[in-house]
Amino acid sequence: MSRLRRPPGPDDHFEGPRDAPVILVEYGDYQCPYCGQAYWEVKRLQQTLGARLGFVFRNFPLTQAHPLALQAAEAAEAAAAQGRFWPMHDLLYEHQDRLELPMLLSHAEALELDVDRFREDLDSHRFEERIRRDFMDGARTGVNGTPTFFPNGHRHDGPFNADALLEALTGGAGLTR
Repeated sequence: MSRLRRPPGPDDHFEGPRDAPVILVEYGDYQCPYCGQAYWEVKRLQQTLGARLGFVFRNFPLTQAHPLALQAAEAAEAAAAQGRFWPMHDLLYEHQDRLELPMLLSHAEALELDVDRFREDLDSHRFEERIRRDFMDGARTGVNGTPTFFPNGHRHDGPFNADALLEALTGGAGLTR
Protein backbone atom coordinates (compact mmCIF):
# COMPACT_ATOMS: atom_id res chain seq x y z
CA MET A 1 0.00 0.00 0.00
CA SER A 2 1.52 3.32 -0.99
CA ARG A 3 1.69 6.32 1.26
CA LEU A 4 1.09 9.94 0.41
CA ARG A 5 4.46 11.54 -0.43
CA ARG A 6 3.44 15.11 0.39
CA PRO A 7 1.27 15.49 3.47
CA PRO A 8 -1.46 18.13 3.43
CA GLY A 9 0.00 21.58 3.87
CA PRO A 10 -0.92 25.24 3.85
CA ASP A 11 -1.01 25.43 0.04
CA ASP A 12 -3.61 22.66 -0.27
CA HIS A 13 -7.31 23.21 -0.77
CA PHE A 14 -8.60 22.06 2.60
CA GLU A 15 -12.23 21.76 3.65
CA GLY A 16 -12.98 21.15 7.31
CA PRO A 17 -10.71 21.51 10.33
CA ARG A 18 -7.01 21.15 9.55
CA ASP A 19 -6.59 19.38 12.88
CA ALA A 20 -9.43 16.92 12.23
CA PRO A 21 -8.78 13.41 13.55
CA VAL A 22 -9.15 11.97 10.03
CA ILE A 23 -7.91 13.46 6.78
CA LEU A 24 -8.95 12.38 3.28
CA VAL A 25 -6.88 13.47 0.28
CA GLU A 26 -8.31 13.05 -3.21
CA TYR A 27 -6.48 13.31 -6.51
CA GLY A 28 -9.24 14.14 -8.93
CA ASP A 29 -10.16 15.22 -12.44
CA TYR A 30 -13.18 17.46 -12.99
CA GLN A 31 -14.14 15.71 -16.24
CA CYS A 32 -13.74 12.15 -14.95
CA PRO A 33 -17.15 10.47 -14.58
CA TYR A 34 -15.88 8.35 -11.68
CA CYS A 35 -14.73 11.51 -9.89
CA GLY A 36 -18.20 12.91 -10.50
CA GLN A 37 -19.66 9.89 -8.71
CA ALA A 38 -17.08 10.13 -5.94
CA TYR A 39 -17.95 13.81 -5.41
CA TRP A 40 -21.37 12.84 -4.07
CA GLU A 41 -19.87 10.07 -1.92
CA VAL A 42 -17.41 12.53 -0.36
CA LYS A 43 -20.33 14.88 0.36
CA ARG A 44 -22.11 12.01 2.17
CA LEU A 45 -18.93 11.26 4.10
CA GLN A 46 -18.58 14.92 5.11
CA GLN A 47 -22.16 14.89 6.40
CA THR A 48 -21.49 11.71 8.38
CA LEU A 49 -18.22 12.83 9.97
CA GLY A 50 -18.76 16.58 10.14
CA ALA A 51 -15.90 18.36 11.94
CA ARG A 52 -14.06 15.06 12.44
CA LEU A 53 -13.08 15.06 8.73
CA GLY A 54 -10.59 17.22 6.89
CA PHE A 55 -10.78 16.93 3.10
CA VAL A 56 -8.04 17.90 0.65
CA PHE A 57 -8.52 18.06 -3.10
CA ARG A 58 -5.53 17.92 -5.45
CA ASN A 59 -5.71 18.27 -9.22
CA PHE A 60 -4.93 15.27 -11.41
CA PRO A 61 -6.35 16.14 -14.84
CA LEU A 62 -6.09 13.21 -17.23
CA THR A 63 -5.84 15.40 -20.31
CA GLN A 64 -5.46 12.55 -22.80
CA ALA A 65 -8.87 11.15 -21.87
CA HIS A 66 -10.55 14.35 -20.69
CA PRO A 67 -9.71 17.34 -22.90
CA LEU A 68 -11.57 19.86 -20.69
CA ALA A 69 -10.10 18.66 -17.38
CA LEU A 70 -7.12 21.02 -17.36
CA GLN A 71 -9.27 24.06 -18.18
CA ALA A 72 -11.69 23.08 -15.39
CA ALA A 73 -8.80 22.72 -12.93
CA GLU A 74 -7.56 26.14 -13.99
CA ALA A 75 -11.04 27.53 -13.36
CA ALA A 76 -11.04 26.07 -9.84
CA GLU A 77 -7.62 27.60 -9.18
CA ALA A 78 -8.66 30.96 -10.63
CA ALA A 79 -11.66 30.91 -8.29
CA ALA A 80 -9.33 29.99 -5.41
CA ALA A 81 -7.30 33.13 -6.11
CA GLN A 82 -10.51 35.03 -5.33
CA GLY A 83 -11.30 32.97 -2.24
CA ARG A 84 -13.95 30.74 -3.85
CA PHE A 85 -12.27 27.41 -4.56
CA TRP A 86 -14.84 25.16 -2.88
CA PRO A 87 -17.92 26.78 -4.39
CA MET A 88 -16.30 26.50 -7.86
CA HIS A 89 -15.20 22.93 -7.14
CA ASP A 90 -18.81 22.06 -6.32
CA LEU A 91 -20.21 23.76 -9.43
CA LEU A 92 -17.70 21.99 -11.67
CA TYR A 93 -18.76 18.58 -10.38
CA GLU A 94 -22.44 19.42 -10.23
CA HIS A 95 -22.32 20.54 -13.89
CA GLN A 96 -19.64 18.13 -15.02
CA ASP A 97 -21.20 17.67 -18.43
CA ARG A 98 -20.66 21.37 -19.24
CA LEU A 99 -17.03 22.38 -18.70
CA GLU A 100 -16.61 24.60 -21.77
CA LEU A 101 -15.44 28.19 -21.33
CA PRO A 102 -18.90 29.85 -21.52
CA MET A 103 -20.12 27.69 -18.63
CA LEU A 104 -16.97 28.38 -16.60
CA LEU A 105 -17.55 32.11 -17.08
CA SER A 106 -21.17 31.63 -16.05
CA HIS A 107 -20.00 29.90 -12.87
CA ALA A 108 -17.63 32.79 -12.19
CA GLU A 109 -20.52 35.24 -12.55
CA ALA A 110 -22.77 33.14 -10.31
CA LEU A 111 -20.04 33.14 -7.65
CA GLU A 112 -19.68 36.91 -8.00
CA LEU A 113 -16.03 36.66 -8.98
CA ASP A 114 -14.19 39.39 -10.81
CA VAL A 115 -14.95 37.81 -14.18
CA ASP A 116 -12.35 39.85 -16.09
CA ARG A 117 -9.63 38.69 -13.68
CA PHE A 118 -10.96 35.14 -13.82
CA ARG A 119 -10.88 35.11 -17.63
CA GLU A 120 -7.39 36.65 -17.66
CA ASP A 121 -6.19 33.92 -15.29
CA LEU A 122 -7.61 31.27 -17.62
CA ASP A 123 -6.23 32.90 -20.78
CA SER A 124 -2.74 33.24 -19.28
CA HIS A 125 -2.76 29.73 -17.76
CA ARG A 126 -1.62 31.40 -14.54
CA PHE A 127 -2.23 28.29 -12.41
CA GLU A 128 -0.97 25.61 -14.77
CA GLU A 129 2.25 25.19 -12.76
CA ARG A 130 0.32 24.60 -9.52
CA ILE A 131 -1.84 22.00 -11.26
CA ARG A 132 1.27 20.36 -12.71
CA ARG A 133 2.79 20.22 -9.21
CA ASP A 134 -0.30 18.43 -7.86
CA PHE A 135 -0.21 16.06 -10.83
CA MET A 136 3.49 15.26 -10.45
CA ASP A 137 3.16 14.76 -6.67
CA GLY A 138 0.35 12.33 -7.37
CA ALA A 139 2.28 10.50 -10.07
CA ARG A 140 5.32 10.15 -7.77
CA THR A 141 3.00 8.70 -5.12
CA GLY A 142 1.64 6.12 -7.54
CA VAL A 143 -1.57 7.82 -8.65
CA ASN A 144 -2.34 6.56 -12.14
CA GLY A 145 -6.07 7.15 -12.38
CA THR A 146 -8.87 9.12 -10.84
CA PRO A 147 -10.26 9.36 -8.33
CA THR A 148 -7.47 8.20 -6.05
CA PHE A 149 -8.00 8.59 -2.34
CA PHE A 150 -5.55 8.66 0.55
CA PRO A 151 -7.39 8.24 3.87
CA ASN A 152 -5.02 9.25 6.65
CA GLY A 153 -2.06 9.19 4.24
CA HIS A 154 -2.50 5.61 2.95
CA ARG A 155 -3.71 4.83 -0.55
CA HIS A 156 -7.20 3.35 -0.69
CA ASP A 157 -7.58 0.87 -3.52
CA GLY A 158 -11.08 -0.28 -2.63
CA PRO A 159 -14.44 1.14 -3.67
CA PHE A 160 -14.88 4.88 -3.34
CA ASN A 161 -18.38 4.86 -1.91
CA ALA A 162 -18.98 6.67 1.37
CA ASP A 163 -19.16 3.48 3.45
CA ALA A 164 -15.87 2.11 2.12
CA LEU A 165 -14.13 5.45 2.59
CA LEU A 166 -15.57 5.74 6.10
CA GLU A 167 -14.19 2.31 6.97
CA ALA A 168 -10.79 3.21 5.51
CA LEU A 169 -10.74 6.49 7.46
CA THR A 170 -12.03 5.29 10.80
CA GLY A 171 -10.81 1.72 10.95
CA GLY A 172 -7.78 2.58 13.06
CA ALA A 173 -8.90 5.94 14.38
CA GLY A 174 -11.47 4.73 16.90
CA LEU A 175 -14.19 6.99 15.46
CA THR A 176 -17.74 5.84 15.17
CA ARG A 177 -20.52 7.02 12.96
